[in-house]
Amino acid sequence: MKIGKLCLLAAALLLAQYSFAQRSGIESLAGNGKGKIRVGGFGAPTVKFTTFNKEMGLLLGGYAGVMLNSQLMLGAGAYGLVNNIEAPRADPADPTLYWNMWYTGFVPEYTIRGNKLFHVAVGALIGGGGVMKNERYHHGWDDSEPQDYSSFFVGEPHVNFEMNITSYLRVAVGGSYRFVQGSGTPGITDDRLSGPAAHFTIKAGRF
Repeated sequence: MKIGKLCLLAAALLLAQYSFAQRSGIESLAGNGKGKIRVGGFGAPTVKFTTFNKEMGLLLGGYAGVMLNSQLMLGAGAYGLVNNIEAPRADPADPTLYWNMWYTGFVPEYTIRGNKLFHVAVGALIGGGGVMKNERYHHGWDDSEPQDYSSFFVGEPHVNFEMNITSYLRVAVGGSYRFVQGSGTPGITDDRLSGPAAHFTIKAGRF
């Protein structure tokens, strides 16, 4: 009986692998393509609109990696806060300080029916980052040392609603939620570093 079950399991796995290998090509606005199992990759610059310390924050960054079988992407991503959000001051005479936050980590992502013109991808970023206070001019950062720096763990699941422009270019809108744990910078908490985000992404590569 055990041998029979093992044979049935092996046959099922082989059948699934064969069926997967016969997937149709990518459907796009520029036309349809046909291909077998792919080993490719892509880069995805991303703009995120999020909450930060109960204010509107703008994050710039993105992710990139290797894509297996036109479905599973394994890569890494990074984001940073780019707009000016003032940090609280203990003394009004102190110089104005602004929040600065960054995070990076491992990004797995799974694309569902990516050969279709419209499709969905789900994934997450798992890693760490840091938060601090800086003196910052409107045109960028100055050379001062960051103050009250602390590191944290971050987990950020996301979902993309994507459209194929060509077989190598996709655009996506979606949402995510950033879970932050372990920060210790005075004037802000994990809850205020955490928050939802809406994003716009351009993916370019071999899917």
